[in-house]
Amino acid sequence: MNPLSPTLLQDATDIPVMVGFSGGLDSTVLLHLLANAPGRQPGSLRALHVHHGLQSVADDWQQHCIELCAQWNIPLQVAHVDVPRDAGRGLEAAARDARHAAFKVHLGQGEWLALAHHQDDQAETFLLRALRGSSVDGLGAMRGQRDFGPGTLWRPLLNVPRAALEAYAQQQQLHWIDDPSNDSADFDRNFLRLQVMPLLRQRWPHAAAAMARSAGLAAQAAQLLGGNDADLLQQCLGNGDTLQLSPLKQLSAAQQARVLRLWAQQQRLPPLPAKGVQAIQQQLLTADSDQQAEFRWQRARVVRWRDQLHAAPLLPAWPKGWSQQWNGAEPARLPDGGMLFLHGAAAFDQPLLLRQRQGGERIQLAGRNHSHQLKHRLQHSDVPPWLRAQLPLLCDGDSVLAAADRVISAPLQAWLQAHGGHLEWQPPDPVN
Repeated sequence: MNPLSPTLLQDATDIPVMVGFSGGLDSTVLLHLLANAPGRQPGSLRALHVHHGLQSVADDWQQHCIELCAQWNIPLQVAHVDVPRDAGRGLEAAARDARHAAFKVHLGQGEWLALAHHQDDQAETFLLRALRGSSVDGLGAMRGQRDFGPGTLWRPLLNVPRAALEAYAQQQQLHWIDDPSNDSADFDRNFLRLQVMPLLRQRWPHAAAAMARSAGLAAQAAQLLGGNDADLLQQCLGNGDTLQLSPLKQLSAAQQARVLRLWAQQQRLPPLPAKGVQAIQQQLLTADSDQQAEFRWQRARVVRWRDQLHAAPLLPAWPKGWSQQWNGAEPARLPDGGMLFLHGAAAFDQPLLLRQRQGGERIQLAGRNHSHQLKHRLQHSDVPPWLRAQLPLLCDGDSVLAAADRVISAPLQAWLQAHGGHLEWQPPDPVN
């Protein structure tokens, strides 16, 4: 059976498709197949070329893509991206991240992004992830179709060997770009493609197909496990997307690990590493209830507080000794990126002082004859410890009138009630 038969693309003939078009062999074949697919609706196909600027001939590649798409009457956009060379994850990963970010920006609502990954790519991904000790989720490698940005990522050639693409390109007399960096074994994927896979094929000619098939089976297993993970996570969720420790402790270690990873993913945290799962299980789950044990990785952290696990953001620091005058007429912009608003009243009777916490402050609360330590009031409040240092203090001279909108003094509370006003504090965004 011809792996590039016309039925290969029939599922998307009436769906708008944007092809990620590099100008190389794989994406050239995919674009040609889609352009000539039976039943393809006019105007439903376009291409996007991402200009990375990493090669001296990148402008020539862009021109090649422009001319070819003009010849085939396919609309083309060019997206220029900056690839950080010191991102810490390697140039190959940084370029992929920049490319995918550009795809998301340019993909339309409900549109499909077609990428030309093929069976050999799938086998290499499976092997790379196996060498990195990935779980069944990682061994599932690339999915043929999944949600992506405002649309869908689609890999229709995932079961097609690269040899079939080469044969098709030669038969159709297609012209494509050869990236010289593909001949360098410095990159892990290239090393597998150039040295490891040929050696495996000498002994097992169908090695790529077998590994791609294993990736598919792993993906099926991961899908089944994922449904169970979602059910278990729902049982463990508390208020505000926290994880309750009591039901989490009832799970097996393997179930805990999968629930923790799924929860971290839903909280938009970086992938939780194996050492992170182990640290949470061995340290956070067993810590005393009054401890604020935590695990940090990359730019994220998980904190145990009040018998729950919280995805606690890393927040910008305040300049030491910061203060400013504020009359409430306009929102106050705080140095960490947070905001403080006075709603319902035009302004305070006179400008007040906004400053950061210094420690030792006291506040007079309604219905009380004496002042209270602000620290103690915050400890008994619902303000998480990692946010308390970010609370702006509103003061009249040395008198503390409020800690953001969380603790309000008796004098300020009376003024707000008389003027129909209230404070609103917007915490700062996490550090990216």
